[in-house]
Amino acid sequence: MPALPLLRQVLDAMAADETVLDELVRAARSQSPEVARLPEAENRRHVQFLLSAALRATTNPGTADYTTAEKLGADRAAQGVPLTDLLRGVQAGRTLAARVAVERCRAAGLPDDVILETVLDAERYTGALERHIVKGYHAAELQLSRTVRDARTQLLRTLLLAGPPPTPEELRQAGLRPDGRYHCVVSDVSDPARARTLEQALLEFGGVYGLVEGRLTGLAARAPSVEPAAGAVLVVAPAVPLPGLPEVHGLCTAAARLAGPGRHDLTALAGSLALAAQPLLADLLTTSSLGALDPANPFHRELAATALAYLDHGQRLRTTAEALHLHPNTVRYRLDRLAELTPVALAENSGGRVLDAVRSWWALHHWLGDAG
Repeated sequence: MPALPLLRQVLDAMAADETVLDELVRAARSQSPEVARLPEAENRRHVQFLLSAALRATTNPGTADYTTAEKLGADRAAQGVPLTDLLRGVQAGRTLAARVAVERCRAAGLPDDVILETVLDAERYTGALERHIVKGYHAAELQLSRTVRDARTQLLRTLLLAGPPPTPEELRQAGLRPDGRYHCVVSDVSDPARARTLEQALLEFGGVYGLVEGRLTGLAARAPSVEPAAGAVLVVAPAVPLPGLPEVHGLCTAAARLAGPGRHDLTALAGSLALAAQPLLADLLTTSSLGALDPANPFHRELAATALAYLDHGQRLRTTAEALHLHPNTVRYRLDRLAELTPVALAENSGGRVLDAVRSWWALHHWLGDAG
């Protein structure tokens, strides 16, 4: 095929294009709610593999590899994603990828017969990929169905996602007491291998663990003091009776999306969690409090960042100055300048109420996030 070098160049550029990858991830998540429940990074990892493998095999059939496709299917089975939802996500990405490939090949001036042959080759390979994804899914599903782990994971999903109440006997078989109180534990770990490592550490505190909505989640008999592996998030709630778990699980899941790496008590994230649930109110508050600030003005950003640091350090001038490596007079000057430009008054001895400080912190945090 005389056009093969140009075709490879076009497809290689497509595989390396982050914008294309973002579009494919959005397509897969929009067409499959269950896939969208997984962390976006997990979707991205698998979409990137499928895109690269398909485009590579199109120009070099000898590189076709289905091992990772089978592992993808197995991972999704372990994460509890229904097969129909998995395939909807894969097919949505597949359709979009084909359209983008055709557009890029035409833009590069490739002949129509080359483009048609390329699309047919890609269709054959992606069809084979799907079959191996299904093969891996069914193999894992069969294995999971034969294990105690699967029964416990299913019980966990029932308890946390408000399914039909399990019987006292089912609870006892899983090591749970019907009248017990348990700590809901939610991580952002979705890779089954990493999840097993974290689960082993959590088992020291008793309870039941498994993948719920794609994340390692559990019910701990005692509050876990485990620090997750670097980069991972772990949120631990106070102990509650079994009927209260679905609502607490929802809060833990939302908190895990907001929290940075490390172990967090749910109650310590209460403020951020409550404020994040009101995005429209945040917009209105920010506009009314900080409307005079220009996001493109570095000095205005400096004023806002200093004020936020001041609130984060208990409105203590010297502590804030030390944290920012500034002279206290510089911090005081910036707070005064902010008060001249906006209704936000944070200077020492300003006599502000606690709720005023909350509103100011919320507005500054939201404004700096949007301005960034």
